Amino acid sequence: MNEVKKPKKPLIFYYGIAVLAVLLFNLLAMPRIAARQIKEVDYGTFMTMTEEKNIGQVDVQSNQILFTDKENKQIYKTGIMDDPGLVDRLHDSGAVFASEIIEEASPILSFLLTWILPMVIFIGLGQLLTRQFMKKAGGGSNSMMFNMGKSNAKVYVKSSNGIKFSDVAGEDEAKENLAEIVDYLHNPSKYSEIGASMPKGILLVGPPGTGKTMLAKAVAGEADVPFFSMSGSEFVEMFVGMGASKVRDLFKQAKEKAPCIVFIDEIDAIGGKRDGRISGNDEREQTLNQLLTEMDGFEGNTGVIILAATNRPETLDPALTRPGRFDRRVPVELPDLKGREAILRVHAKKIKVAPDVDFEHIARMASGASGAELANIVNEAALRAVRSGRKSATQADLEESIEVVIAGYQKKNAIMTDQEKMIVAYHEIGHALVAAKQTNSAPVQKITIVPRTSGALGYTLQVDEGNHYLMNKEEIENKIATFTGGRAAEEVAVGSVTTGASNDIEQATKLARAMITRYGMSEDFDMVALETVTNQYLGGDASLACSAETASEIDRQVVALVKRQHEKAKQIITENKDKLDQLAQYLYRNETITGEEFMNILNS
Repeated sequence: MNEVKKPKKPLIFYYGIAVLAVLLFNLLAMPRIAARQIKEVDYGTFMTMTEEKNIGQVDVQSNQILFTDKENKQIYKTGIMDDPGLVDRLHDSGAVFASEIIEEASPILSFLLTWILPMVIFIGLGQLLTRQFMKKAGGGSNSMMFNMGKSNAKVYVKSSNGIKFSDVAGEDEAKENLAEIVDYLHNPSKYSEIGASMPKGILLVGPPGTGKTMLAKAVAGEADVPFFSMSGSEFVEMFVGMGASKVRDLFKQAKEKAPCIVFIDEIDAIGGKRDGRISGNDEREQTLNQLLTEMDGFEGNTGVIILAATNRPETLDPALTRPGRFDRRVPVELPDLKGREAILRVHAKKIKVAPDVDFEHIARMASGASGAELANIVNEAALRAVRSGRKSATQADLEESIEVVIAGYQKKNAIMTDQEKMIVAYHEIGHALVAAKQTNSAPVQKITIVPRTSGALGYTLQVDEGNHYLMNKEEIENKIATFTGGRAAEEVAVGSVTTGASNDIEQATKLARAMITRYGMSEDFDMVALETVTNQYLGGDASLACSAETASEIDRQVVALVKRQHEKAKQIITENKDKLDQLAQYLYRNETITGEEFMNILNS
């Protein structure tokens, strides 16, 4: 039987012991040293203490008198005076004549004990802790100091189970661009014979979660060359010049290991536009300048390929994105219907899935989802299957997981009153009814009034039949009308309005404003851009680029446009009031209905 080794005590244990020892030393030794220090007084004070019989020990020397108080707590000294009756008075006061009173320690010894010794103890303790820490971290005692300015780039080690291009689905165009880079690294002579050279830098741009970093790892899995990986934020240091030093060290290693691939994730952390003003970002600008210099320092045929990823390409410095540096921009966009299905199938291989799962239907329901969200959908389906006691994920699990990702988990403890539940039923049926009665509207897939953790008390899910890249003016107006359908149903059926339409109002207003300011769908403004979009891949925030008078006119037209669609929705609801009541009652009883059930009742 193997002997169980006792776990080593943490460093904080030894640190605590050392601190306690120093405190005890100060408590015991320092007061004694301080107490034996001599206080010089005048002869009158000495005579007063003698008369008050407050003299403990006394040592009359040739040039001074040393004495203590009665408790021997303090040593005093005073000068010699012509005083013939001194000895008798000292006897009468009860003083004890000592042959020698130990004076204070020498100033040098006192300084050594008071200051130098504690400092040596703490410095020695710090060195010990640093050595222990660096040993655990895999370096020597001085590695931290010597590593300042080192890139510390992570080297991707190719393995048999590493990520390959076959593991990345839904981004065929991006893979095609990057496959050319892998082929060049494997067969450079094929390109040099014709005089072609590969781009120095390739910039992967796209929304978060689309697989930019995974594509870079797939390149590493396909290419049998060293792969250096760093994040842009890792170059940013507290000390000015350290970031630039890391860049130099990274490219030095890359040149030594060529052919190789260097991957810089989130390059916008160091590659932002320079404004020309002196500010607190000198370290970041020095790092960027060094990166620009290094990219100019080697030719395109040296075998060093730089990959970088960002979801904020508009913030990058123009000097970084010009030809000769990042020559090629590879968009990694949200996957289309075919891409979503492929991604779902790739991730479904990692779990057990029922044989009758329709991945095309799931992909259609997950319109607009990124690769990361699709992976999360598959994982949520597997978790739901486990909670339900099943051995594999079913179609229902995947459909429910889409709703979890979109709207959150069901709030089973959220209890609405009967009146609120009926209002929510009318609201959701209002959305579905207006959508169904308009042409060019996406079919209704599901309607529910089960509250979700996102705050939604219910929602109506519409699913497009296929890929949809363009929208005409009529389709956008129909969408706005559908958004207002919930409020219109409340007005017609209940006779009052609630706060449940807050998100609908936000979405309708955003679409109406985009029609006028960005899509050129206003007769008054024609094809004039009145709004600029920033952070295209991070929410698409927009800012007006027009005068105050024009902004007022835009507001007026937005209000008029939404109001027209609201009136259209109310007209549809009023004309179909009987079906509205019938469907709302059915939804109230069942809480969740499918699009097929909805259409059967509507067309009956």
